[in-house]
Amino acid sequence: MFANFQNLVIQTSEVKINLLKGGEGYPILLLHGYPQTHVMWHKIAWRLAENFTVIIPDLRGYGDSDKPSGTPNHSNYSKRVMAADQIEVMSQLGYEEFYLVGHDRGGRVAHRLTLDYPHKVKKLALLDIAPTYQMYTTTDQEFATAYYHWFFLIQPFPFPETLINNNPDFFLTHCLQSWSKTKSAFTPEVMAEYLRCFRDPQTVHGTCEDYRASATMDLEHDRQDIDKKIECPLLVLWGDKGVIEKKYDVIESWQKRAINVQGKAISCGHFLPEESPEEIYKSIKIFFQ
Repeated sequence: MFANFQNLVIQTSEVKINLLKGGEGYPILLLHGYPQTHVMWHKIAWRLAENFTVIIPDLRGYGDSDKPSGTPNHSNYSKRVMAADQIEVMSQLGYEEFYLVGHDRGGRVAHRLTLDYPHKVKKLALLDIAPTYQMYTTTDQEFATAYYHWFFLIQPFPFPETLINNNPDFFLTHCLQSWSKTKSAFTPEVMAEYLRCFRDPQTVHGTCEDYRASATMDLEHDRQDIDKKIECPLLVLWGDKGVIEKKYDVIESWQKRAINVQGKAISCGHFLPEESPEEIYKSIKIFFQ
């Protein structure tokens, strides 16, 4: 899936981050979402590597990166801490400035990273998310029904972990199939890799902690920075068959959080790089070049 990419493990001050690196040119960091790994970029990473140096890590708690046990206040899975992981990774690779793309949970890490390190990120692309603070504070029955996992995964340990670990294959497959709108978006090889990682109880715990942090520490950080805006150019892309399209004016939502926003809907569900790889590749290439 990633011919000519190098597998590296970077030891940060807190965790080891697993990643792939390939290509030549200005560095671009791609952050994956839930319940996936860096593999979600496999349809576009090799093409981006023709013009950029592409870095695709597993977030802490995911894939083959470290998965520390959560703290009582979930602070070690806050987006601030997860963003700091990636800053250390890029610094150790020799990149003090870079382009940044985040999908789903990776988008929330990318949003926080860009606020906390505005001089590091030259351009930012966020895929299929509205701002976390907005989504939680405007929750209604329609949103809670569609995003049930936001409220299930934040329940205290070990409740969600126990239920998911009883049949992780079913849970992961249901998430991927129900949130996507494109048949055969996930190849057998990719599904096997997602399942391998999600069968690890530490992954299930780490990913639950990611969501618990979003409902606690991350909201507090967002409240503190409610008037702070993303300074670099921002591209937002979202699936026109998903919840984000139905529930939010995506451009307007991000105009409240950023100075310079552009974007559009893509004909697909939630998993843009796997459902509509050609359009995502072209949109990212044009924006960053």
